[in-house]
Amino acid sequence: MALYESGQMYLEAIHVLLQRNERVRAIDVGAYLGYTKPSVSRAMGILRKGGFISVDTEGYITLNPSGQQLAEQLYERHTVLTKMLVALGVDEETAAEDACRIEHVISDRSFAAIKKHHLDYIN
Repeated sequence: MALYESGQMYLEAIHVLLQRNERVRAIDVGAYLGYTKPSVSRAMGILRKGGFISVDTEGYITLNPSGQQLAEQLYERHTVLTKMLVALGVDEETAAEDACRIEHVISDRSFAAIKKHHLDYIN
């Protein structure tokens, strides 16, 4: 099941929150993203149905292998693109906002080229 940008943003948010905290609930995701409880509830249902996450009886969220893989990919794109834009002179806030937009539409091929160039540049 392919995910649209909003679903991808939820997965990335869950990934980031799980790096900060041992356990994450939907309410944490909503607070992090600034989304309403009904929106988060709907998204969690879609992610669960798609096999990207599991939610235990206490409401704690776990990324399943497919969700973990996609979340890590998105997070890597976000961080590399943000760093690249900052290196080009863009302020941190704008760079992060633009990276968030770009990460969802850039092709694997273009991202690989940007990542390679950026790594060559910083080394």
